[in-house]
Amino acid sequence: MKKTILIASMLLGLATSASAQSMASSAALYQAFGEKAGLVKLMDDFVPRLQADPRLAEAFKNANVENLKMQLVNQICQVSGGPCEYKGADMKAAHSNMDITKTDFNALVEVLQKSMDAQGIAFSSQNQLLARLAPMHRDVITVK
Repeated sequence: MKKTILIASMLLGLATSASAQSMASSAALYQAFGEKAGLVKLMDDFVPRLQADPRLAEAFKNANVENLKMQLVNQICQVSGGPCEYKGADMKAAHSNMDITKTDFNALVEVLQKSMDAQGIAFSSQNQLLARLAPMHRDVITVK
């Protein structure tokens, strides 16, 4: 597999602006995930699952696990309305040479759902987060 996926880049695309009202409603999602401590716990579950999944393991075998977890926590924190700021690469630049297919993307989302289930995150909260992440597929999937 040609890909060296930076998990922090793979998962999340960030909105560039949001109104104060939408940020306030977003904070509820951040709280539903257990705030930063809950996101750390989620990533502690998610990253090992990615590395163990036979569809994705090759892409994550050389990952800097601690950095990936930290980047993911910051990205999901920001996307879910928390106070964190993600400072990593944008999705398009980060994935331009990775040959990521729709199947790869969907596999990663499936693993994320398993981790959210394992952490007891409500289905409605899972759906809200996934809806915020879904548009990024345009920049992440590089093999059409």
